[in-house]
Amino acid sequence: MTRILSAVIVLVVGAAAIVFAWPTLFGLARAPIVGQVVALRGLGMAVALVIVVVFTLIALLSAKARRFCASIAVVMLAFVAINGAVLSTRGFGDLAFDTATDNDVTVLAWNTLGDAPGAEAIATLAIENNATVISLPESTEELGLEIAEIMAAAGHPMSVHTVAYDQIAKARSTTVLISTSLGEYQVDASVITTAVLPTVVATPVDGTGPTIIAVHALAPLPPMMSGWERDLAWLADACSGDNVIMAGDFNATLDHFGGLATARGAALGGCFDAALETDNAAVGTWPTQLPSLLGSPIDHVMATPNWRVTGMRVIESHDDFGSDHRPIIAQLTPAD
Repeated sequence: MTRILSAVIVLVVGAAAIVFAWPTLFGLARAPIVGQVVALRGLGMAVALVIVVVFTLIALLSAKARRFCASIAVVMLAFVAINGAVLSTRGFGDLAFDTATDNDVTVLAWNTLGDAPGAEAIATLAIENNATVISLPESTEELGLEIAEIMAAAGHPMSVHTVAYDQIAKARSTTVLISTSLGEYQVDASVITTAVLPTVVATPVDGTGPTIIAVHALAPLPPMMSGWERDLAWLADACSGDNVIMAGDFNATLDHFGGLATARGAALGGCFDAALETDNAAVGTWPTQLPSLLGSPIDHVMATPNWRVTGMRVIESHDDFGSDHRPIIAQLTPAD
């Protein structure tokens, strides 16, 4: 009876390991529990490695438990191998940038956790990287105006656009700054985009230039899974057309986008993911309390195929600036 129970446990653990390691194979990447676990592939690998070591030691020391513990260790080792293969194809970080051109758009995205880093820190980071678009989920209009004032004084004039669903929580505001060199932009602040946390859609007044979408989707918390899925579907629909740039906090990894791409090679809708295109997609952007390779890459810069990604990095030098997200920056060059 003990042997049968051990075999059942090993089979259940093995099945769970396969689902958690490769959820898109079963269409479960956005399912409860699975969606949360797969978001932290690096951390899952680390935990599984600990289990491998512990169960291997027990198997070596206990003849009675040897078969069971060795089987669990093998299952966990396979889990580590699958996750390692997936993450290695996505890339553990490439900081190289091509030489910038006059037609580049450099995008900075940072969920500020309610204005936490402050205007000076954000403006300095933007100026140092010559950012032309700054996407700031959980950021108020007041913060955006302060950033714009600092950048204008440094010779980088920006327009500020904010959508706030209410004034009670800063998380219900999203702000985007756009360089005046890209022209005049307009935002219809009365339109509901992503349902609970606002996403800003800025369109060029003269019809030329990219549509710029500053993203903030719901997090996949158990009570909000259906709303999270609707947000991702809305973002997939929004990322269509000939000239779109999206950036911000998607609260989703590449796994969660499974089935939502509408173009070959795209990550979401018709957009390609800057991190995936540059071997940076395994580098975690949240939370800052974890090392980047154990964290979750849920912040993204995406663009339609008329843009070529010529550099991208997750900025790890600002982990103690108050936000639980790391800023990311991507350089986009016209594909022609």
